[in-house]
Amino acid sequence: MKKKLTQNPAFFVYLILAILLAASEVISPGFLAIGHMGNVLIKASFVGIVAVGQTLVMLTGGIDLSIASTITLTNLVAAQMMNGSNAGIVPAALCCILIGLAVGFVNGACLYYLRIPPMIMTLATGTMLSGIGLIYSKGAPKGYTAPLIKQIATGRIGMLPIMVLVWALIAVVIILLTHRSTFGRKIYLMGSNSRAAKYSGISTARVTILVYALSGLMAGVVGMLYVGYTNTSYLTAGDTFMMGTVSAVVVGGTSTLGGYGGYIGTIAGTIIMTVIGSILTVVNIGEAGRKMVEGALVIALVYFYARRKK
Repeated sequence: MKKKLTQNPAFFVYLILAILLAASEVISPGFLAIGHMGNVLIKASFVGIVAVGQTLVMLTGGIDLSIASTITLTNLVAAQMMNGSNAGIVPAALCCILIGLAVGFVNGACLYYLRIPPMIMTLATGTMLSGIGLIYSKGAPKGYTAPLIKQIATGRIGMLPIMVLVWALIAVVIILLTHRSTFGRKIYLMGSNSRAAKYSGISTARVTILVYALSGLMAGVVGMLYVGYTNTSYLTAGDTFMMGTVSAVVVGGTSTLGGYGGYIGTIAGTIIMTVIGSILTVVNIGEAGRKMVEGALVIALVYFYARRKK
């Protein structure tokens, strides 16, 4: 049982998280206080929800670099459609969901049928979305969040942030999907050996399109909810999410080659990266220093996981 536990890809991620949290409390007494950790988890929840799609995509051996631009575009659209009124929430939500699904569908379909490499395809899609966002906003974002969305993004039920509850609900669904459904098994098989998956009768086209559609959907949802966190929209709203999600997934133990890892590890990876950013801010490390530390950590853990897997 002990050997089986230590072989689980998520085991070492949560061990690292536990050590990091203990060190954070030593470095900054009160860091683990409920109020402060609530704020850390609210920030982590946005990255964690977007990382759902990135995890699924990377499990198939791909990557989605259009996430940042999808979030920015839906952020701009949501703010302008809501414009401070709860009456605008439903149309804004429908629009953001449709944008996310459409972006994911185009990515998945072009990847599979046109054989364009994932990095090139999603980067190109993201670039086009950035242009669409500039045209839509005319370079000057307008509107601001509705009160209900602000309550979801920053409010609490007792001491528990609502956004963390939303993240937890989505996490349960995704974990069940990947570990207790045939669709989840297809994703892992595709990531392990796409040719074998195809010969076994799996519709690899359908799986590819679905995982990218889910990635776009999660980005669209977060694009809207993020307006509640920032109160308004801006042209760089999604910039931190692209590398943030990739880092969270990789630190969480999911292989960049696909077929290994899962969202359970991504949850810990998301919190690890958020806590590191927070503690570096507390000790007055500048933005440049934070990026260097986070990048070095990702490289170190990728090397460690690769060696351990071998």
